[in-house]
Amino acid sequence: MGRIIAVYGIIGGIVVALGMQLSIRFVSDHGTLGMVVGYLTMLVALSMVFVGVKRYRDTVHGGVIRFWPALGVGLGIAGVAGLCYVIGWEAYMYATDYGFMDVYAKQAIAEKMASGASAAEIVKFGAEMEAFKLQYANPLFRMPMTFAEIAPVGVLVALASAAILRNSRAFPAVAARS
Repeated sequence: MGRIIAVYGIIGGIVVALGMQLSIRFVSDHGTLGMVVGYLTMLVALSMVFVGVKRYRDTVHGGVIRFWPALGVGLGIAGVAGLCYVIGWEAYMYATDYGFMDVYAKQAIAEKMASGASAAEIVKFGAEMEAFKLQYANPLFRMPMTFAEIAPVGVLVALASAAILRNSRAFPAVAARS
């Protein structure tokens, strides 16, 4: 079980980390589109949860698995992929001299100004962004926050995979051909 969790989690983690890097480089300036692409990349990468649970069901349990063991394997794979996502983000932060929050804060303040907020609201928002930048500089704050971006998607995919694959007639194991 540990090998399946590690292998499929790392594959999913590599896909999501690379997808994040490509998304940052090519669509991050497009607001909502960047977020949609990011979450779609997570969903594609976390398809490895389904593949890994199915592999575990078919090879270890002879094509039959109950919901809770399937969920456990799925959450394990999602957890490993999430850790890879955090490592990928930290690598990006390091490569860009941790400048992400400066750019993000400037962009958020500009959006607030464009929305027609009063000068007092903008000053207050600017102070909140400065406080957030200080928090985000701490890796003990930043890393769990980054993991929390992918964790809900991983939990949902693990739940769906366990619910589907507990039925042995769903995606039945293919017999080996001689």
